[in-house]
Amino acid sequence: MKTYAVKKKDIEHKWYVLNAEEQVLGRLASQAAHILKGKHKPIYTPHMDTGDHVVIINAGKVSLSGNKLEQKVYYRHTNYPGGIKSVTAKKLMQQKPEKVIRQAIKGMLPKNSLGRQMLQKLKVYAGAEHPHEAQQPVLMGFTGKKMEFATTER
Repeated sequence: MKTYAVKKKDIEHKWYVLNAEEQVLGRLASQAAHILKGKHKPIYTPHMDTGDHVVIINAGKVSLSGNKLEQKVYYRHTNYPGGIKSVTAKKLMQQKPEKVIRQAIKGMLPKNSLGRQMLQKLKVYAGAEHPHEAQQPVLMGFTGKKMEFATTER
């Protein structure tokens, strides 16, 4: 048997919309990373970008389980001596809710140039509106533990 190797011209990138309203951050992030990697496709190849574009709306309405809203801390460094900065998840959700989701998904993607290429296909918006209607994205529904493709076009 020969192993099938996908070619660049055979890869088709579709657009999907995920509604983050009342969804748990980790579960939403893992499903989005799954789509960005392309693992939902039969042509998935680990060393190629076979994934699709993901648009996440209502990022400001995502929920965190447990006491993570008060206890989870995000750190960054300014590259100056003593320049470590920290912010809690609650404060970051009030200021930039898109950043919380982007950071969670970024941690689930490969830590190399391929992961950065996948992350460019992620679009996150705090509200319900997004400027990607021209791409005719498919709305994805959430039932239980699994994301499912909706039959209606958005």
